[in-house]
Amino acid sequence: MRIAYLDCFAGISGDMFLGALLSAGVPATVFDKAIAALALNASLKIETVNRSGLSATKVLVLEDGLPAEEPMHSHPSADSAHEPSQHHHHADDASTPERPHQHQHSHGRSLMKIRSLLESAELSDAVKHMAIRTFELLGESEARIHNVPVEDIHFHEVGAVDAIVDIVAVCAGIDYLQIDAWHASPLNVGGGMMQCAHGLFPVPAPATADLLRGFPTYSAHMQMELATPTGAALLRMMNPAFGPQPPMRATAIGYGAGTRNPDGFPNVLRLSLGEDVRTQKKDESEEVTVIETALDDSSPQLIAYVMEQALAAGALDVMLTPVMMKKGRPGTLLTVLCNPSESSVFEQLILSETSTLGVRIRKDRRICLQRSHTSVDTPYGTIRLKVGTQHGEERNVAPEFEDCRAAAARHHVPLKRVQQAAIAAYQHRPE
Repeated sequence: MRIAYLDCFAGISGDMFLGALLSAGVPATVFDKAIAALALNASLKIETVNRSGLSATKVLVLEDGLPAEEPMHSHPSADSAHEPSQHHHHADDASTPERPHQHQHSHGRSLMKIRSLLESAELSDAVKHMAIRTFELLGESEARIHNVPVEDIHFHEVGAVDAIVDIVAVCAGIDYLQIDAWHASPLNVGGGMMQCAHGLFPVPAPATADLLRGFPTYSAHMQMELATPTGAALLRMMNPAFGPQPPMRATAIGYGAGTRNPDGFPNVLRLSLGEDVRTQKKDESEEVTVIETALDDSSPQLIAYVMEQALAAGALDVMLTPVMMKKGRPGTLLTVLCNPSESSVFEQLILSETSTLGVRIRKDRRICLQRSHTSVDTPYGTIRLKVGTQHGEERNVAPEFEDCRAAAARHHVPLKRVQQAAIAAYQHRPE
């Protein structure tokens, strides 16, 4: 099984992620094609730079051959015309000297405009879905922060050409790699204070903090902003499993550079690609830990929240089963599957977040099919499929639900019709 691990010891931003993908071996043509589809007269300038003695890839977005505009925070449209334009310093641009704005968008772009731009671009359905979802997450976050409808949010910082290019290009790189499972380290958000449109504010920025809710974060080493809203939104869209690097045989390692180059602290995002050694032996069973508790006095909202938190923390699976408890009370059996080494994380999550007085813990063994991904062309666009094999024989084929849902909505057809078309295309593919 192909896995990827993001080592976020220096945070994450859109251009650092893009640089790491390039450094790890994604061809530059993948990004060039995706950027050209946006018709924004944008291109990439790719450099090899030094970050505290470490060689890394630095990416700069050019608009009409010139560096794209400096970023600014997004605001609700009702306020954007009245608030002063204040620079927001990222980990990847904080050391860049101020320069005139060659490409100003004084009122930014609305979520609707960005969605329309992406939907009309000649991008694969998977890339469109990931990019649109990333912008939706950014808009939902800003709407919560400003307490306004998401339709009133106009993006300045993440609506600029460089941010749109970063997000779309990263999504194209993710789609190209066809990774079975993404993993990430806890995220270093940095520290200190930063100047933004809201005034002097502690790191992380409000949108970044909101987008990273439920993810493991910490502040260490540097008094500067390390995690940006764009980077946080991409992580939220991907929803990787967080924790130490899983056992893997790395086949490629890439380093994406930020602009700053502080002494003794490589300002880079490291991306490792490879095979999960736990699944390289076909059909070999593995041990998992099962943690369970039955709840009869917790609200459905709380139980759903705990389920989301467990998945965000890297649980292998979470299940909710209706049960009948003592005194005829209807209840819910909460079951969490995890790697044995991570059991304590989920034990503490359940004990702290639910009303239970105890959990049951046992060890089980499971056998998983070998998984791989492929894509097929259908009348509704390109659809990815997950293929399960055993002893080299195909056992299951399943279209990716999100691809099918996006295609069904775009073509106004039943979801099952898209799923059936994807299966038919796979069955009739040329051998």
